[in-house]
Amino acid sequence: MATLAGSMRTDPDVQAEPRGDTFYAKLAIIMALTVVAGFSLQLAMGRSTFASPLRVHVHAVLFMGWVAIFVLQSQFATRGPIALHRKLGWLAVGWMFAMLAAAMVVIVAMARNGTVPFFFTPQHFLIADPLTLLGFMGLTGAAVVLRRDTEWHARLHISGMAILTGPAFGRIIPMPLLIPYAFEAAGVGSALFLVAGIVRDKRRSGAVHPAWWVGLATLVGTLVLARLLADSAIGDAIYQAVVAGYPGQAIAGMAYPAPPPPP
Repeated sequence: MATLAGSMRTDPDVQAEPRGDTFYAKLAIIMALTVVAGFSLQLAMGRSTFASPLRVHVHAVLFMGWVAIFVLQSQFATRGPIALHRKLGWLAVGWMFAMLAAAMVVIVAMARNGTVPFFFTPQHFLIADPLTLLGFMGLTGAAVVLRRDTEWHARLHISGMAILTGPAFGRIIPMPLLIPYAFEAAGVGSALFLVAGIVRDKRRSGAVHPAWWVGLATLVGTLVLARLLADSAIGDAIYQAVVAGYPGQAIAGMAYPAPPPPP
């Protein structure tokens, strides 16, 4: 989140963020609660269990840890101490790469074991999930690069986190009823946070900061690119290379798996 002092101004139409402005801190908490709600609902309905493989637990700890870091950073940026905000920011950079590595282990294992959720085609899941993570990392990395320009920094961090809320929305909305666009439907939920930022800018200063459009373009771009790649010969080649020699090889990449039997 932003260091809301000493801002390097780039857009005269967008009003500067005063130190102590709580919009981003509040939005960060809402995003965190969305993630907690989504995964808690999954657990309460018996669709997930703590008896999962170690790789799933590592993945969960890293991603929930990021949510905690994100909320803390938003609070430090708003209320201080700024020095701690900056130090934790550099820890967060390394944390992102650990998240990517852990996620790839889980994604590949699901494709190989034939355990991709039945409302996704395995090939689309294998391509869309990593692209979503790269979109998150791209926006967050850009926020770090532009850390001295707080107008961009704060909005790009929100945009990156918004992309990560897709899986949480996917556990709240009725994904099986949204086939064949279940992945995109979860993305619409993520976009709501960006729309909130756009509306806030418009009401506050009459202009929308371009960072929000970058965030939306990244979100939409990852969804569209994932769909195009999954439906292409490149997607076929990637899927076959990943699942070769594993149970997933027997599952057609662009076919929807059968739903699980009722309990």
